[in-house]
Amino acid sequence: MNATGVRPIKVLLIEDHPGDARLLREALADGKGMSFELECADRLSAGLERLAQGGIELLLLDLGLPDSQGLDTLARTQPHARGVPVVVLTGLQDEILGVKAVEMAAQDYLVKGQLDSELLVRAMRYAIERHRLLAELQRMSFVDDLTGLRNRRGFFALAEQQVTLADRTKNGFLLLLADLDGLKSINDAFGHREGDLALIETARALKETFRESDIIARIGGDEFAVIAIEAGPDSAEVLRHRLSKNLEARNAGGSRRYTVSISLGIATYDPEHPCAIDELLARADARLYEQKRSRPRL
Repeated sequence: MNATGVRPIKVLLIEDHPGDARLLREALADGKGMSFELECADRLSAGLERLAQGGIELLLLDLGLPDSQGLDTLARTQPHARGVPVVVLTGLQDEILGVKAVEMAAQDYLVKGQLDSELLVRAMRYAIERHRLLAELQRMSFVDDLTGLRNRRGFFALAEQQVTLADRTKNGFLLLLADLDGLKSINDAFGHREGDLALIETARALKETFRESDIIARIGGDEFAVIAIEAGPDSAEVLRHRLSKNLEARNAGGSRRYTVSISLGIATYDPEHPCAIDELLARADARLYEQKRSRPRL
């Protein structure tokens, strides 16, 4: 809390020019009506590490950095900044980049040579408010009521976006398709309430296994999908093992009369050989059913 009793908004500025960073810090200090706590990073890599730690409520992002340039900077940031409104900073000659950045889902853009305290604070306030409204609208239509994960609609919306980002940045990802084994048998033997609890347990194990930046969804009755962002084929067995251990721990710690297990299929998205998300799902589905036929399950 500051002297007025208002909790400051935590802002991350990714900007490599010390003079520009100082001017932005001074402008925020002079702002009226809102209080900010500013952290700075001078490289995109350092900024992404800070985002991963959580707690950031707004990101001010310069598109021209030593380790990233132009719209690729925003594209590389977006998977790590879900839930964080982004305001892009451009130079005087790069205003067209700001417009394109908003088309890529940045909340706003600001031209550094035209900034004053009032303009900066207003843009940041509106960005936060718009982001909250959009997030609430998306939550209402994109979230599975039972598990709290993304639903099928939410998964496909984010998956299509991730394909576009992967093609732009040339960083692939893994798609994992998981079926909860024996859901019908659980429902028949113990009732649909127990079946719902088994689905919730599966969702919790998935959330324990994957990062907050990954896309985790329930896309059917007993079917889940995960996009592990920027994970390559060498990560597949590591993730499979981690999920298996998390399920084992949940089964060991519960008092259920059945075991929660899943079958898993994994496919790799290679931006050098792009494909539609439906095709990638079909590949993962084929591998899932190979596992179902061969056993053992997770």
